[in-house]
Amino acid sequence: MAETTLPKPEYATKNMRLVGHSNQGGKSDGVQIMVHRGYAYIGHIFSKGFSIVDVRDPAKPKYVKHVAAPANTWTLHLQAHDDLLLVIHNKDMFAQAELADEKAYYKGSVDHHAKPETEARNWSAGMAVYDISKPEDPKQIGFMPVEGTGLHRLWYIGGRWAYASALLDGFSDYILITIDLADPKKPVMAGKYWLPGMNVAAGEKANWPTKNGRFGLHHAIIHDDIAYCSWRDACLAVVDVKDKANPKLLVHKVWAPPFGGGTHNALPLPKRDLLVVVDETVLDNQEDGFKPIWIFDNHVKTNPISVSTFPPPSDKNYLKVGGHFGPHNVHENRPGSFVSEELIFATYQNAGLRVYDIKDQFRPKEVAAFVPPMPADMWVDPRPNRPIVLHSADVFVDNDALCYVTDFNAGLYIVEYKG
Repeated sequence: MAETTLPKPEYATKNMRLVGHSNQGGKSDGVQIMVHRGYAYIGHIFSKGFSIVDVRDPAKPKYVKHVAAPANTWTLHLQAHDDLLLVIHNKDMFAQAELADEKAYYKGSVDHHAKPETEARNWSAGMAVYDISKPEDPKQIGFMPVEGTGLHRLWYIGGRWAYASALLDGFSDYILITIDLADPKKPVMAGKYWLPGMNVAAGEKANWPTKNGRFGLHHAIIHDDIAYCSWRDACLAVVDVKDKANPKLLVHKVWAPPFGGGTHNALPLPKRDLLVVVDETVLDNQEDGFKPIWIFDNHVKTNPISVSTFPPPSDKNYLKVGGHFGPHNVHENRPGSFVSEELIFATYQNAGLRVYDIKDQFRPKEVAAFVPPMPADMWVDPRPNRPIVLHSADVFVDNDALCYVTDFNAGLYIVEYKG
């Protein structure tokens, strides 16, 4: 598909307008996206690296280049701020035959997939630091290696400190680490926090409510030295990170069971003392159950309380579409981007992009939607027997209310919210 060809959306409300599309140089799979100084940095889930797209003219995005990952390595998540781009390095999980079935990745701990004691470490594990003072031409200037499978996702909005989820040797799944970037050329892991039971090397034994869950940190969002940690099927952990070397738990909230878990984002809205908490749907046809987007009252940081859930898309029976129907990600109000405590932009996988008004936190309502067309000729997912459906993965919203939406297969869509 040509960069300037704009297919008709499958569904769009009147206040959403398709502006531009990019197939990302043929590498049409995308996960996390950062839009910074007119360039989009897109981490790939299948295409072994990250790509750069010039979006200074959003109606005519131009593919710039692909930065290849080391062999057998995932670089699907990244963060951009000022002149730095941080990129995770992790073992390429979906390239392993035993993980071709998603259930093997999302149900049960993943530490055994690294097998450091029985196989060579033929991948790169840690965090790469790039200089993006020339945004179209990143230059790697630093690297923080870790002993283990690697990092999954980062949080960095400038300054000295970054935060990441990391699967380190001796732990059952991903834990929280703090990263000192005082010298970006030599980043250093400064501290760790894990839930009790995760340090198996120290003899800890988990006391989880179910044996079939993923009890690992997806990532944390930090505000005022508090890390709001999305711990997948262990749900929400709120951690004090004022002491970077010794983070301390403030509260751990679990709602799985009876709900399905899969907690993916915990976005603080500090002016309103609210949290938007996203439970990710990870299996086809909601086999893992209904996953809501929650609103928590966060006036008392040691006792956040759920007060409502977002309504799921109702314009179509998306369960019949196949694939994943449910939330994945939200725009995270990064400094320099569109920041709102009343509008929430969420990717809903086979149901595209959804925009919610939460002015009344007890009655969230959908106010806009954009569902891209089916990806007919850009299928890059190598896993067998995957349904050919949309998988809207991430959304970044800029100050002009332009939404940059990635997909596992359909490339980058740029959509204007006109509400």
